[in-house]
Amino acid sequence: MSDKKTKKEKKTKPKKERVSLIGGQALMEGVLMRGKTSEAMAVRTPDGEIALQTRRLPTKGQWYKKVPIVRGVVAFAVSLISGMSALMQSAKISGEEDETPGGGAMAIAVLLGIALAVGLFILLPSFLTSLIEKAVTLWAWLSGLIEGVIRIIIFVLYLLIVSRMKDIRRTFMYHGAEHRTINCYEKGLDMTVENVQKCSTRHNRCGTTFLFLVVVISILVFALTNWLLSLTGLRIMGNMFVRMGVRILLLPIVAGVSYEVLRLLAALPDNAFTNALRAPGLALQRLTTYPPDDAMAQVALKSFLAVLEMDGNENIKPVKFFERDIETVGAEFKQMLEQNGIDKREYDWMLAEVIGLKKGQRFEITRLAPDDYVKLKGYVKRRSAGEPLDYILGHTEFCGNDIKVTNAVLCPRPETELLAERAVKYIGGRQLRVLDLCTGSGCIARALADTKASVTASDVSSAALEVARANLAGTDVLVAESDMFAALDGKFDLIVTNPPYIKSEDIASLSDTVKYEPMLALDGGEDGLKFYRIIADNLDNYLADGGALMAEIGFDIGDAVKTLFADKFQSVTVEKDYASLDRFLIALGKKTGETK
Repeated sequence: MSDKKTKKEKKTKPKKERVSLIGGQALMEGVLMRGKTSEAMAVRTPDGEIALQTRRLPTKGQWYKKVPIVRGVVAFAVSLISGMSALMQSAKISGEEDETPGGGAMAIAVLLGIALAVGLFILLPSFLTSLIEKAVTLWAWLSGLIEGVIRIIIFVLYLLIVSRMKDIRRTFMYHGAEHRTINCYEKGLDMTVENVQKCSTRHNRCGTTFLFLVVVISILVFALTNWLLSLTGLRIMGNMFVRMGVRILLLPIVAGVSYEVLRLLAALPDNAFTNALRAPGLALQRLTTYPPDDAMAQVALKSFLAVLEMDGNENIKPVKFFERDIETVGAEFKQMLEQNGIDKREYDWMLAEVIGLKKGQRFEITRLAPDDYVKLKGYVKRRSAGEPLDYILGHTEFCGNDIKVTNAVLCPRPETELLAERAVKYIGGRQLRVLDLCTGSGCIARALADTKASVTASDVSSAALEVARANLAGTDVLVAESDMFAALDGKFDLIVTNPPYIKSEDIASLSDTVKYEPMLALDGGEDGLKFYRIIADNLDNYLADGGALMAEIGFDIGDAVKTLFADKFQSVTVEKDYASLDRFLIALGKKTGETK
């Protein structure tokens, strides 16, 4: 019986408490932790990932850390600057790209915030006190005391108001997660989200307590200053602007003394006296720390453990936000593509685009830069959702030419390259007049531009023609906006076309990738023959006798299209694509017809 009891006692005995030198700061959707030799920022991104960045803290030239008061002033200045920088970074990481303000806007916001703090907590109390002095004669020390009380009231009211704001409240919840994580470690508990959530949201070394001490100690310092200056016989403190200037000049001393008091209070053992001294600051933390959810605790825990690990191992190298080992990234993203039915080889195209790799080049990088990782991840997510690769990259290769692509045009396909190759071969070295009807991106016209032919590219879509003009810049191709033949003049020796040919009833069953493309370029009417009939009806007016028609067709309408043109040409054949499906109508030697 006694043996069983001993085992039970050993099992439930709490672990020994640990001393922590790690402090923290709440960020926008994240937490910063700072240890003896390292610092880590963990931020939750809009898609739910926890982004981590770490850095080594300078260890040389830290003489001021041994000088009381001075170390507090330096620590306050450093934490202010680095804290603002961390907040700006976290806002950028945690916000949607189109909602995140630029660096200039953030810098202005920071400066305005500092100006507001000085105005609210230094200038306003001094101004209100000067108004009271005009109405009532006060002793110098009493004037400083009143000013301090006003400052405390403004400080508490400010915290009450901002804590009601949704975004600020979330930041205060992350503040609670930071405290709980540090408390969890100091209590000797295993560092898990479950244990973190069991701990208090208040901590003796909190910045809120520091700010409270700044306010309280400023009362003593400013009251003492007023009294000492009054002994000189000079009445300079009666001037409101002089009073404000003195307050600002004394701020570093106030911060330094407050820092030392905070260190002392945190180091003192728990007893009735020290608990009484700590009580106001801890009470005020109720306004700046709120219970976090598990996701917030997870963020704080990741930041804390990163610092703990780096402080314990000087060989661990810092990482930047989203910086990744390229092999790990490749495995992760290829798996994501495969899970969504996408050929994992497309990842290589996306990676090449992100790192600026040209065809045939090899890359030797081992780590992906943060911005590149974010961009690549965006590509993979869009492709996994079904968006065509060409739209994501913004361009593709067609017959050896780099073709710009947007969602205003169809993505050029390998099968269409076969059509362009047949047209180029037909033209040969002849100076023919050629029409690329329904040109879309202008990819076929671009391939034909390298021949001696005079090429016209037409389309009904002005948005498509904008893309075509960009792709045909520097060539002699004439670009025309026309609803089929409506705005065209004269006859051509060759008409090449890839018109809409999908049956209307089949549109709904198209793959997700095809549905991203413009319906105007896909819908071929009830039977898919709508635009081939228009071509057939206009051949005599727009195709020269003996001329040729080369058209891409749907795999299931080959016989119908062939029948439509059978009596208009000397030779009409349907040829197959790479998958052995009917894909091209090749009609040669247009028969003589009457001009309508």
